[in-house]
Amino acid sequence: MHALADAATEGQLVAEIERLAQALGFQQVGIAGVELGADEANLEAWLAADFHGEMQWMARHGRARSRPAQLVPNTLSVISVRMDYLPEAMPMDAVLADPTRAYVSRYALGRDYHKVLRRRLQTLAEQVAERIGRFGWRVFTDSAPVLEKPLARDAGLGWIGKHTCLINHAAGSWFFLGEIYTDLPLTPAQAATDHCGSCRRCIDACPTGAIVAPYQLDARRCISYLTIEHPGAIDEALRPLIGNRIYGCDDCQLACPWNKFATLSAEPDFRERHALGSASLVELFGWDEAQFLARTEGSAIRRIGHTRWLRNIAVALGNAPASAAVITALLARIGHPSPLVTEHVAWALARHGLRLPQSVAADAGEQRAGDRVGVGLDCA
Repeated sequence: MHALADAATEGQLVAEIERLAQALGFQQVGIAGVELGADEANLEAWLAADFHGEMQWMARHGRARSRPAQLVPNTLSVISVRMDYLPEAMPMDAVLADPTRAYVSRYALGRDYHKVLRRRLQTLAEQVAERIGRFGWRVFTDSAPVLEKPLARDAGLGWIGKHTCLINHAAGSWFFLGEIYTDLPLTPAQAATDHCGSCRRCIDACPTGAIVAPYQLDARRCISYLTIEHPGAIDEALRPLIGNRIYGCDDCQLACPWNKFATLSAEPDFRERHALGSASLVELFGWDEAQFLARTEGSAIRRIGHTRWLRNIAVALGNAPASAAVITALLARIGHPSPLVTEHVAWALARHGLRLPQSVAADAGEQRAGDRVGVGLDCA
């Protein structure tokens, strides 16, 4: 355990941490304590309500998520940072208004943030060690059982909004969070206070009604959960509400008035890749697995795999206006080896008034990828 000599030394160290963090591309840094009792109670109530859906990892580590010293022994303080990520791309509302285009959550248009933040947090810890000597630390960024948003709130980086995202009064909410758990006995910052007031724009904007009450998110209805974390078939009642969102959803952040203060990120790693900010659904649905892996290399998108990618786009194509290109794209996938894909393709075709004969629908999941299936289509 590392000891600091006096308040002046601590103040100098915190100032140096802030300077080093900003030089590494972080927009803000703060110090949080490790007492998260109220947040622990909120987490346990959220889990008890089954709002986590199939994210069993949310409950797997018991209270280590809300008790930092259980996760990393001797943790006394948490250095919390934020980094803006909003890339320059086609305006989000324009993409959402065009049902032939694919909407990808803006955080995923560039390089995987886990890699970017983790590497820079490690560098920050190493640079601090160069100045004060060896100390205990471990870095995290959405990669372990950590209550990132409560810690960031307690570090003064922002408050948790009614949509459950962190909001900064001068920067909105388009930023990533990261942490360094440390045995340095640092004085916590003043926690940020809530400034949502009576506003409920995020609640009203949610396409699926996933924000079931202020500060309460039912992940089972959240488009981000459905398109990223959910492994199986998407509830048919929710599919029409997903629209053209194929990976994540930003609607609650788009609706938040505090995001008028957000600025575009200058970070090269977060720049849009492969024109994913406005690509057509038909184009992306045509990617085979090799193309998917090549074009999502180094991206957070790759983790959902090609099958879920096709599942998500099939839903969006079912919601798109009927056209020869859309129907042709869907028909090209009825021989896909995954029943998950073929079931969503059949649903999408039915949305356009086309129904697969039962024998073909039953056999489609057993076809090898690339096989051509002769099929007569019946009008629904």
